[in-house]
Amino acid sequence: MFKIIDEKADGFLFTVVLPFLLFLMAYYGFQTSYVIGIKSWEKAPDFMFSSVYAYRVIPNFLSVYGTDAFTFVVDRYLPFAKSFLLKQGSLFYHTTFLINAFFFLLTSVVLKRILQLRPAGSLSDENSRRMIHLIAVFFIVILQYVPTNCDCIALFFYVSGIFFTLRYQMSAKTADLAVLAVIILISTFVRETACLNIAFFAAVFIHPEGLFRGNFSFVKKTLFLVAAFVFPYISLRLIIPQHASFMEGVYLIRNFTSPYNLAGLLFGLLSMYFPYRLSDDNGKMLLRKYLFFSLPYLVMISLVGLFWEARLFMPLIITGIIIASQKGFHLSGK
Repeated sequence: MFKIIDEKADGFLFTVVLPFLLFLMAYYGFQTSYVIGIKSWEKAPDFMFSSVYAYRVIPNFLSVYGTDAFTFVVDRYLPFAKSFLLKQGSLFYHTTFLINAFFFLLTSVVLKRILQLRPAGSLSDENSRRMIHLIAVFFIVILQYVPTNCDCIALFFYVSGIFFTLRYQMSAKTADLAVLAVIILISTFVRETACLNIAFFAAVFIHPEGLFRGNFSFVKKTLFLVAAFVFPYISLRLIIPQHASFMEGVYLIRNFTSPYNLAGLLFGLLSMYFPYRLSDDNGKMLLRKYLFFSLPYLVMISLVGLFWEARLFMPLIITGIIIASQKGFHLSGK
């Protein structure tokens, strides 16, 4: 009995307590050039409700009403702590931290579940899985040098989608596919990275050999997931018309000429290369296919994102770590 209690306590420490402390240090232990401005914002800035940012409905809702709720709690119940809090940043910044920390810890819990599904031979030991888990956590935390109100929420939905994709591959239960579709639909209201769940599903289930044999069942299921993404995506742009619906600007030249952006690109490439090397043959094939199906996302971040904000590579990096940690993927679409 005491052994079970110790194991649960250790799991809680590794899955929740240590990740939270790392996250706390990233937000309050040091500050980057991105953080300096955000710490002074007293409320959600106007640009969050214009252009492409306006379509991130769930993060914007949480930012606005979360800040109002946190301000109410501080003014009503914690007036003695207000001066201390304001020295560390605005109440909006603290609210952003609390929301992001909450979804980050949920992501950590889901990652633990994924690593337990079918661990690779070297990860059959719990301590080995914990080390891989901490590596994934460290990557997420270090990329918080550009804190936003949507990345941690989007990552939680993304890893949840991966979890249900793997469950569906293992059980073929329609309920898991339905939950995955709901996750994609909801996460489209968070960030456009919801489409990467479709890329992962397609990489797992669609294979050229199966297509050549006329097996299109998983193509139809992938199209079902595409519909779950496209419907809210188009609806948002019809309901919330903006001057710029798809991009703020084109940064392609800057991405391949600025030394900082080139450094960010190199970071992303190397962070994907090492999990690729650690994967078995099926895992390597899966990762190549995933990158192929992710080409629309990769093209878009090259055009309208900045490589120096390496958070854009975070879903890809976490996917690489997950693939490397899993035992050989059978070719479901054959």
